Amino acid sequence: MNADALRSIKQDMAHHVHPQSNLRQHAEQGPLMITHGKGVFIYDSEGREIIDGFSGLGCVSLGYNNERLVNAAIRQMNTLPFAPTFYNRSHPRVAELGERLIDMAPSGMNRVMFQCSGSEANDTAIKLLWYTNTARGEPQRRKIIGRVRGYHGNTIATVSLSGQPHMHAKFGLPLPEFKHTELPNYYRFHIDGESEEEFSGRMAAKFEELILAEGPETVAAFFAEPAISGGGALMPPEGYWREMQAVLRKYDIKLLADEVVCGFGRTGNMWGSQTWGLEPDMVSCAKALSAAFFPISALMFKDALYADMIKNSDEVGTFGHGYTYAGHPVGAAVSLEALDIYDEIDLVGQVRRVSKRFLENCHAMADHPLVAEVRGVGLFCGFELMKDAKAREPFDPAWKVGELVQNFAHDRGLYLRAIGDRMSFMPPLIINEDEIDIATERFKGALDDAWAVIKAKM
Repeated sequence: MNADALRSIKQDMAHHVHPQSNLRQHAEQGPLMITHGKGVFIYDSEGREIIDGFSGLGCVSLGYNNERLVNAAIRQMNTLPFAPTFYNRSHPRVAELGERLIDMAPSGMNRVMFQCSGSEANDTAIKLLWYTNTARGEPQRRKIIGRVRGYHGNTIATVSLSGQPHMHAKFGLPLPEFKHTELPNYYRFHIDGESEEEFSGRMAAKFEELILAEGPETVAAFFAEPAISGGGALMPPEGYWREMQAVLRKYDIKLLADEVVCGFGRTGNMWGSQTWGLEPDMVSCAKALSAAFFPISALMFKDALYADMIKNSDEVGTFGHGYTYAGHPVGAAVSLEALDIYDEIDLVGQVRRVSKRFLENCHAMADHPLVAEVRGVGLFCGFELMKDAKAREPFDPAWKVGELVQNFAHDRGLYLRAIGDRMSFMPPLIINEDEIDIATERFKGALDDAWAVIKAKM
C-alpha cells in the first residue's frame, strides 16, 4: 500500500463517520479504500481487482468509466452548472428529462418531481399522500404500510416505513403512522405442504387483517419494491402481487412502487412493475436513472393526484415543498445521456441475454451445503443460507455466516452484499458472460471457504 493510500485511510478514520457501518470496527480497522474503477471492476488501495457483484449499491448500471456520461456532465457544467426549479423556474434539461421519464413510465403516470435520492423520492411521496388526502377531505388517511425487512430510505419518515429493526434501534423509531405487514419469504415462512399460491393468499389475508385492525379509512398507501432488495434480493412468490393488489383495490388504498433498485432493466424489463404485473398509483426511481454518475431521483404520479395538489396550492398560494438541488441541470443531463445509452445498447435486451448464464450459474450453487434456496430474475439474485435446508434451521446469528461469505468473496475478488444470512448478487447491467463466469466461480469459492470454517464449528 502506498503512502497516499495510507494517508487517505488515516484521514478517513480520524474524521469520516460512515453510514450503515460498525463504528467500533471502523475506528479500529479503518475502511476498505476503493481507488478507481473500470467496467465492472473496482480496485482497492492494495491493488486488488474486484468484480462489483452489487453494482455499488445497486446503482452502477453502466460500469465505472463511461466517457459519455462524464462528457455529458462536463458539457452541462460549462453551459449551466446550476439552476433552481423553485418559484416557477426551469431549464431545458429537466423539462426534457421529465417528458422522457413520463413517456417510459409504467401504469399511466403523467407528472414527475425530482429529488436527489431514493429516500427523498419516497419521503416526497409520503408528504404528497398526506397533502392530497387533505384536499380530498380524507385527512385521517395518514397511515403508510411497508413490509418487514423492506427498505425505502433513511429519512425519518422513510426509515420508519422501512422494516429494518437495526435502523430503528436507538433512534426512537418508527413513527406511529407507519405499519408493517409480513415479509413474503416463501422458503422461510411457508407452512409445510403450502404452495406458493396458497402462501401468497395467506400473506394477503394477513395484510387485510392489518388494514382492518388499523381502520381502512385511516390507511393512505402501501409502499413496496416489486422485488425486495434491502431484505436480501427476495423475489415475490407466485400470485403474491395479484393477491396483494386485490386487497388494495378493495379498500381504495394507493400503491407506490419503489423502483429505486428494480427500475431501468434490473429484472429484465424496464420496470419491475412490468415483470410482476403491478399497477401502481405512484412510482419512485433513482440509482440507475443516472447510472450512479450523479445523485438524482424522480417521483412519478397520475393527473388525479396532481389535481388535488393544485387545489391545496390554490388555497395556500403555493406548493410548499422542494429541495435545493431538485432537477439539477447536471443530473438531468447525465440522466438523459444514460437513457440514450440504455436505448442504443438495448439494455433490457442485454440483461435478458446474459441473465440466462447468470441465473444458470447461480442455480448451480443451490446444492452447496451452505445454500438452502436460490431465486432470481434478470441480473438480480438472492441466496438463502441455512444450517439445515430441509428443516429450515438457521445458523446461529453470532456465527455471521453471511458476513463470512461476503468477506471470503472479497478476498477472492468479488464484492457481494450479505444481508443477515442472505446473499444479494446484482452486478452492473453491462456485465458479459465471461465476467459472469468469473464472478460466479469466485462466489462458489467463497462458499467453499466459509463452509470449511462453519463445518469445523458444527
